[in-house]
Amino acid sequence: MIKPDYDLVIIGGGPAGLTAGIYAMRAKLNCLLIEKTVTGGSALITDWIENYPGFPDGISGYDLTDRFTKQAKHFGLKIENKAAKELWLDDGLKKISTDKGIITAASVIVATGTSPKKLGIEGEKSFYGKGVSACATCDGPFFKNKVVAAIGGGDSAVQESLFLTKFVKKVLLIHRRDSLRATKILQERAFKNDKIEILWDTIPKKIFGKDSVETLTVQNLKTEEIKDLSIDGCFVFAGTNPNNDFLVDTVKKNENGFIYTDKNMETSVKGLFCVGDARQTPLRQIVTAAGDAAIAVIGAEKYIENFYEE
Repeated sequence: MIKPDYDLVIIGGGPAGLTAGIYAMRAKLNCLLIEKTVTGGSALITDWIENYPGFPDGISGYDLTDRFTKQAKHFGLKIENKAAKELWLDDGLKKISTDKGIITAASVIVATGTSPKKLGIEGEKSFYGKGVSACATCDGPFFKNKVVAAIGGGDSAVQESLFLTKFVKKVLLIHRRDSLRATKILQERAFKNDKIEILWDTIPKKIFGKDSVETLTVQNLKTEEIKDLSIDGCFVFAGTNPNNDFLVDTVKKNENGFIYTDKNMETSVKGLFCVGDARQTPLRQIVTAAGDAAIAVIGAEKYIENFYEE
């Protein structure tokens, strides 16, 4: 058997990947983490995190993920800026094709997270970056004293809407149901905020304008009434899609592309693990991503021991 480049390769540098790196280095594994952009994942651009243990007053997403990165590097984790393009098996090895060459490993942990889901309505694509956004932290300050729409009803939609009220005149929170899915504490804050107006049982139909967003057409699902809302921006928080395209048909996924794992975070392929938001899980939070990663490294360590004994 050809010796691999690494015992373990971690794909993705968010909280899950960085935690896996910390545990892998403490286990003295020859480990590499690859990340296509910068470490931190989607948590990096989260304005404020209140539910991660150890920070009673909360902490910004940037500061928390920066601590993850510094801790991983403190233990000697090697991090390289590379994007995974394809993964396949070859005589027991895991081979990862990247934009900068091929890497081989005995075991792999996929921690690639998710990307914002698009609405798929007219005008969304053409106005993306011209008033349409999926990141309030990134783009909220550009809409000072403006009226914006926010699409969604989960934690992200409500939390980001609350953040937007620091800048905007009004947030029209558009939700297709008659109740929010966000945690109760976030709902209570939204209901008490005079800058947030919720449009229940409503869906977006079309975004249009001249050089930037000017109007959002919406429809009430109960009355079927269609109307145009005058807005300056539209923030989309309609869920996420897993960043698993590079795996193609390598592992079993659900109908939405999220990867199935067992209790050890191992996928349908032995020695290939998945952690964090990219896997099929009932909860996608930083704390659960970190827990997934700790479990996966223990499983990977056992797999690697057997790999070299065979």
